[in-house]
Amino acid sequence: MNLDRYQPYALSLLRIVAGLIFMEHGTQKLLSFPAGEHAGVALMSLFGAAGAIELVGGLLIALGLFTRLAAFVCSGEMAVAYWMAHAPQNPFPVNNGGDAAILYCFVFLLLVFTGAGASSIDAARKGRS
Repeated sequence: MNLDRYQPYALSLLRIVAGLIFMEHGTQKLLSFPAGEHAGVALMSLFGAAGAIELVGGLLIALGLFTRLAAFVCSGEMAVAYWMAHAPQNPFPVNNGGDAAILYCFVFLLLVFTGAGASSIDAARKGRS
């Protein structure tokens, strides 16, 4: 069974799911939905800036619009978040709660190099030019 032909669609599915879940971190920080530990932060704070990146970047990634740029910014945010907030607590990601930050960082870094995949606004825009 040759699954290679489905690779662009699998990449799109990974991008959409990662973008939507990442966006939820931004809605929690900025819109207090869903309620949680970081709900309702001030926009002009470090958590507020992170929330803005997560909300806007997650939406762009989920839609597949300006994916490479959005993924680059989001990957960088997750690298900074890991080294600032998680790594100082414990050297092991499973113990410092940073495993999600690491995964987001590298999934988004992958999207920087692969692009959005077949089912994206980027792909539709490319097809028109």
